[in-house]
Amino acid sequence: MIELKGKKVVLRALEPEDLDFLYLLENDTLFWEVSGTQQPYSRHVLKQYLDNAHRDIYEVKQLRMAICSSEGDLLGLIDLFDFDPKHLRVGLGLVIRAAENRNKGMGTEAVELITAYAFSTLNVRQVYAHVLEDNDASMRLFEKSGYTKTATKKDWVRWQGTFKDQFLYQKFNPSCI
Repeated sequence: MIELKGKKVVLRALEPEDLDFLYLLENDTLFWEVSGTQQPYSRHVLKQYLDNAHRDIYEVKQLRMAICSSEGDLLGLIDLFDFDPKHLRVGLGLVIRAAENRNKGMGTEAVELITAYAFSTLNVRQVYAHVLEDNDASMRLFEKSGYTKTATKKDWVRWQGTFKDQFLYQKFNPSCI
């Protein structure tokens, strides 16, 4: 089992016991704008997802891990997605579910842990993230973690009748050619 530990958070593999948390998170419409979700997920579908969560990132091109407090409380999820071993890159996304757990450095530590994992274990050249123009907290988080805003995708995301720009943040692995 993959487990990454910091001072504030532990990243661990998903477990069957995470089903209720995953159900609440995936069906919370507050997160649909950034996740691209357009309809609710059933417990059955999410259980099937958890049953297959052990599959290798080289096969499914994704790795989702639980973000837990150092005490073991499940706080959120962090994903590596669109893993591309040919071009040595992977996308990164995260969510901390409860507002009272945000802006305490836990998301930043989770990003730093998973980025270090992507650089050292997956040997990618770059990790990238997409951030909507009005998500100041995520911009600060990625900038604090050493990511650089490198592009703006104009009117990229349509949500509730309006279009928003989406920024591309990248961090390059200094030890990868």
